[in-house]
Amino acid sequence: MKRKFFFLIFLSITLEIFAQASQYPTAWTLENCINYAKENNISINSLRLSKSASEQDLLQAKDAKYPNLNGTVSQGLFALNGNNGLNLNGVQSQSVGANSSMTLYHAGYIRNNEFSKNLQVQMADLSVQEAENNITLSIAQAFLNILMVQENIISLENILKTTQTQLKQGDQFYKAGNISKLNYLQIQAQVAQDEYNLTAAQNNLRSGTVNLKQLLQLPSSYDFQIMKPDTVTVEDHLNPLSDAQNLAQNQRPEVKYGELNIENSNTNLKMAQASIQPTLNLTGNISTNYSNGNGTYFNQLGNNFYMPVGLSLGIPIYNNRIYKTEIEKSKIAIEQANLDLQNIKTVLNQQVEQSYINLQNALSQYDSALKQMDINQKSYDIVNAQMKIGSIDYVQLQQQRLLYIQSVQNYLQAKYTSVLNKQIYDFYAGNPINLK
Repeated sequence: MKRKFFFLIFLSITLEIFAQASQYPTAWTLENCINYAKENNISINSLRLSKSASEQDLLQAKDAKYPNLNGTVSQGLFALNGNNGLNLNGVQSQSVGANSSMTLYHAGYIRNNEFSKNLQVQMADLSVQEAENNITLSIAQAFLNILMVQENIISLENILKTTQTQLKQGDQFYKAGNISKLNYLQIQAQVAQDEYNLTAAQNNLRSGTVNLKQLLQLPSSYDFQIMKPDTVTVEDHLNPLSDAQNLAQNQRPEVKYGELNIENSNTNLKMAQASIQPTLNLTGNISTNYSNGNGTYFNQLGNNFYMPVGLSLGIPIYNNRIYKTEIEKSKIAIEQANLDLQNIKTVLNQQVEQSYINLQNALSQYDSALKQMDINQKSYDIVNAQMKIGSIDYVQLQQQRLLYIQSVQNYLQAKYTSVLNKQIYDFYAGNPINLK
């Protein structure tokens, strides 16, 4: 019985894990990570719900130009005071009716309200796009950081293999009396240091993987692994800064949002101004009634048929400055929207310019780091060759080893910083982020 119980638990857990895994991409490339985040991120989906709410407001605004219709049904009980006190004789009267009204004129309020709600739907969609852009950059940075650490681990593994080989040779030289115990201990310290560096890099890989996994909002139990691209190359081609800034100003959702916000603020002013204008409504109702003792039921309903139709004109005279305040605040909102757009454009230009400068700096550092790594690698190879024949100063070996390790890390940092800044710079210009 216990075996069956534990088997059922194991089976349910296995099925749950399988169900979770089936909804995820088979390979977590950068493109898959970005697409998954856009579709499943909680904050982005919350913004999509806000857009859906705005769409409902738009549908309501569209229907405001049509007549409304309400029905009424009422029944009355007639009471008689007799010898036995107050008595209810049942249903004695009934009325049935319907009423409707329609706004004929409100200084364009209904039309402007519909236009404003349509703008709000567009603005909500732009908010979704802006959030998608932000999560895209965060994921690209986290993904490239993992690639950098993975490549660094490979280089540290190779360095560790070299120092382990040196330790074997040093052991032979020490036993043969060719090197001192101090030199032999120094080689052992090198191996220990390289093992530490490799462990630290592996820890960084786990931290980076968890960071990307959390950005994607994946379950803690999910075994998340990314797929490395075939190659990650540094491209030194830069589009002119002015071209990138112009493309960003014309395409970025935050700029379009600011422009629509100005248009919506002007529309809100028109709606506020309409509140001090007369309102003309068409009203009408249809009703009939029945009362006990005045004829048959259907004859009374037909004879008591009543259908008045009329016009209602509302003229604002004094409203404790409520509408005047709304108008003035709408004017202030227009000025604020213009300032917001100006600030958005200024900040965006600064961001593109900073991205351009970062990319230039990263590319120059990459060239220097590449040259430095090549020189230190050649020097380290020479030192290793000297180690094999026993003609080596172990202080120089340690110094050259440290220089080589530092040059490799500088190279990787410069390489992936260049790739990231290139992706960001092109992204501002409207190009998608990818490592193809």
